[in-house]
Amino acid sequence: MTAPKPRHVRALSIPVGMAMATALAFLPNVTATAADATTTAAATASGDASGDATSLSFVVNVRPGPGTSKQVQKAIGRAGGTVVTSYDQIGVIVVHSPNPDFARTIRTVRGVESAGATRNAPLPAQSTTDVGTPKVLSAEEVAEAQAVDGQDPLEPLQWDLPAIKADKAHEKTLGSPEVTVAVIDTGVDDTHPDIAPNFDRRASVNCVTGKPDTADGAWRPSASESPHGTHVAGEIAGAKNGVGMTGVAPGVKVSGIKVSNPDGYFYTEAVVCGFVWAAEHGVDVTNNSYYTDPWYFNCKNDPDQKALVEAVGRASRYAEKKGTVNVAAAGNENYDLAADSITDPVSPNDGTPSDRVIDPSKCYDIPTQLPGVVTVAATGAKGIKSSFSNHGLGVIDIAAPGGDSTAYQTPQPPATSGLILGPLPGGRWGYMAGTSMASPHVAGVAALIKSTHPHASPALVKALLYAGATATPCTDPYDINGDGKIDAVCEGSTNYNSFYGWGTANALAAVTK
Repeated sequence: MTAPKPRHVRALSIPVGMAMATALAFLPNVTATAADATTTAAATASGDASGDATSLSFVVNVRPGPGTSKQVQKAIGRAGGTVVTSYDQIGVIVVHSPNPDFARTIRTVRGVESAGATRNAPLPAQSTTDVGTPKVLSAEEVAEAQAVDGQDPLEPLQWDLPAIKADKAHEKTLGSPEVTVAVIDTGVDDTHPDIAPNFDRRASVNCVTGKPDTADGAWRPSASESPHGTHVAGEIAGAKNGVGMTGVAPGVKVSGIKVSNPDGYFYTEAVVCGFVWAAEHGVDVTNNSYYTDPWYFNCKNDPDQKALVEAVGRASRYAEKKGTVNVAAAGNENYDLAADSITDPVSPNDGTPSDRVIDPSKCYDIPTQLPGVVTVAATGAKGIKSSFSNHGLGVIDIAAPGGDSTAYQTPQPPATSGLILGPLPGGRWGYMAGTSMASPHVAGVAALIKSTHPHASPALVKALLYAGATATPCTDPYDINGDGKIDAVCEGSTNYNSFYGWGTANALAAVTK
């Protein structure tokens, strides 16, 4: 079977222009992919160049602290591995080795708690094919937007802002420039006019290899890579500056932590690097609109997948201990993440996938299902669960606008698209949808809470986030396409249920409570 393109990015569609957006219909289990890189130069700029195309990548987990790490590093060398970097503070070592049995060998070494391959294919070649170019708002469409006093030009098209009362919140505060939200993603174009005023270069980095690359601009996507991270960054902190659109928290800072390689994969070593970087650079909130490749769900009874869960879990917990609130997208497959079983047909997405039945209480979507992470479901323009959004009682913490087809949920005029408007690289704007777009709304609200309560711990920020959410009762029956068949079942109460968690994010509550 031919390996599918990666399905890690939690945007449901490529950006579309206004004329196309209203006609676009979505189906569950449809996800967009990140654009592939097309040149060696682009790959090198993304920090994923490798001197040995036959090497595999591994994480080795040991007890935190330099002593154990140094002892194990010697054993790594004897086993044919090369240490890329070691995060002693969390006990995670990133290793390259041409030996496919490296993990099995190193797991027998004293001091190694777990070890596993982070991918199922050699480090990727530096040339791939492009999958297409997004359609964006034209200059004429941008010029036609009619804003009222105090709005940015494209703000009338953003039905999502009043849906979470962000427009009312902005009358009180835009958020504090002392607060930074890191977009752990495909890269951020900090030259975009909606992002440049609020960009935090100090907290930005390229983590694609698993080791920080701080070269100027290393956090940007190449021309052939996905615009996903730029769109997410603008949703969070697009500046209220008379240009383009407005973010949920347009006064806070946003940084780019690039973890997606040129082929569009988010591998464990890059995600670990991203969380640790955020932890050590004063980041208040991280947004994670992806799942960690190559496994949609990582089962702890598999020694390789167990190591990946432990490595990313250690990194996310470390960030939270350092004061960071981690927010993640729930996914776009209309899965019930609290079900007894789920059929996962896409893993491993860099090898030969097969249908496997997993128990989501034992096999985890990471970072989404990790302890402490805020898990976000998506809603559409009518305020009900998006047709594609994953759900699950006890898994979903909160909901926010992620868009949906206008065939299912139509916004009030003057908005014309049921999708989410945001910036795209190169000074453009366009529409996207998915839980990828819901998560940054919550990250923005968390940033407003942190702005209002600058000394609040992550636990308090999350408590205020949930307490301030607008209670959203179950949609019952949930027949999103009106064909007479139930498309998902909501469980729970008005105040806490499987579709909306504690409710819909509320930006006004974030700045008044």
